[in-house]
Amino acid sequence: MTSFPKAVADLKPNTAAFELNPLVKPTGFREYDARWWFGHPASGKAPELNLMGVQALGLGIGTYLAETGVRQRVVVGHDFRSYSNAIKLALVAGLMGSGCEVVDIGLAMSPMAYFAQFALDVPAVAMVTASHNDNGWTGVKMGSNRPVTFGPAEINRIKEIVLNAEYRFGQGSYSFVENFFQNHYFRELADRPKLKRKLKVICACGNGTAGAFAPQVLEALGCEVIRLDCELDHTFPRYNPNPEDMEMLHAMAHAVKEHGADVALGFDGDGDRCGVVDNEGNEIFADKIGVMLARDLAALNPNALFVADVKSTGLFATDPELLRLGAKTDYWKTGHSYIKKRVAELGALAGFEKSGHFFFNPPVGRGYDDGLVTAIAVLDMLDRNPGKSMADLYRALPKTWATPTMAPHCEDEVKYGIVEKVVARIEAMQKAGASIAGHAIRDVVTVNGARVTVDDGTWGLIRASSNKPELVVVIESPISEARMREMFKAMDAILREHPEVGAYNQTI
Repeated sequence: MTSFPKAVADLKPNTAAFELNPLVKPTGFREYDARWWFGHPASGKAPELNLMGVQALGLGIGTYLAETGVRQRVVVGHDFRSYSNAIKLALVAGLMGSGCEVVDIGLAMSPMAYFAQFALDVPAVAMVTASHNDNGWTGVKMGSNRPVTFGPAEINRIKEIVLNAEYRFGQGSYSFVENFFQNHYFRELADRPKLKRKLKVICACGNGTAGAFAPQVLEALGCEVIRLDCELDHTFPRYNPNPEDMEMLHAMAHAVKEHGADVALGFDGDGDRCGVVDNEGNEIFADKIGVMLARDLAALNPNALFVADVKSTGLFATDPELLRLGAKTDYWKTGHSYIKKRVAELGALAGFEKSGHFFFNPPVGRGYDDGLVTAIAVLDMLDRNPGKSMADLYRALPKTWATPTMAPHCEDEVKYGIVEKVVARIEAMQKAGASIAGHAIRDVVTVNGARVTVDDGTWGLIRASSNKPELVVVIESPISEARMREMFKAMDAILREHPEVGAYNQTI
């Protein structure tokens, strides 16, 4: 009789038990993907997952596909970390043990795995990546209904299967796709007319996986490419590859000025996000890039529908140019799976997240988040505006003052409870007619935490991070920097009512 040991939540490394039992900490199953601290000997931090645990996850994914009637054929890939290939092979063993036919594309960015579902006609995907998380983290992005990836319902069921060892076993198979990038993904993006406008582009990859792929695509489009930290190095010697992080944006801004570039394009650790710095060195938050792209696309597609996450600028709803073009925007839950699914459900032209996950339906993309597709959309926008620089297009937006995405520490086990209390507190304030930062509350959106807008249009958001032991805080004001800071102080005061909330990763 085929069997596999039941997963446990805690094991001591460097013991026989660690090698004989699957370690799977339940909190690693997140809202729209899975991430665990895999660890390394120098960290001193206890691992949340071992290779046996990864096998258990593969068995769980394959079992879920079988019980939902999806053909058990799965594309897998891995990002560039010292342990990612080993984790992928353990995942493959579990998938095969559940009866899956595994199609391996090797080292890849997440969007390459999503694209492989289309190019190779594979129903499901399981991409091994921790995206921009620090070294020591690992995870898997999963889906079985292209271009959508799993959300809470699917991931919670896989969690139940793994933690309760409710596996179905079968006889699987394995195949490797040689040169998938050159033969498939590169052609998908580069087989098109070159840009009419000669553009000098900084390609910033933070030594992450995108460095192996992004420069070649941008060069094929006709750009003069200046490579910034494109050498793969899983120690991330300068900074984590995260274009939402100010350190990476500062490096991109410096490179733009040094080389006189037209734009800097920065990609995260698994290549599904893109950050932008303009020709003057302005570090443009991704939601503002989203508004610029929405303007560009709405001019070509009147009355377009867009989706934006609750962390994003209010300009999607108030920008005069978007209103003139008849565009409408639906604000929805933060998270690549949430926005991807919402874009698909509504048939929206595009979806935008403040983190830099952008989702373009045809004719621009295939509905999933791809940092290179986003980069090409930015370059096409510049190509359609030959007399204007990136800075000119940015200046054309109404002025707002916004914080970066700030993340005070809060343990996974308590963060959602804290957010529930914050939502209840803010809703009670609204009901009682109380003010925040000296202004009346106009609106509270609770699809994902609490986004509270006051009467002058200034707003603040508090939500739980879905992939780290953190909360998320974002503030924006269309009035002034002072009002933005006042709102931050007021929202932070509400958070400080809870001693479990720690220090910010960055602040204003």
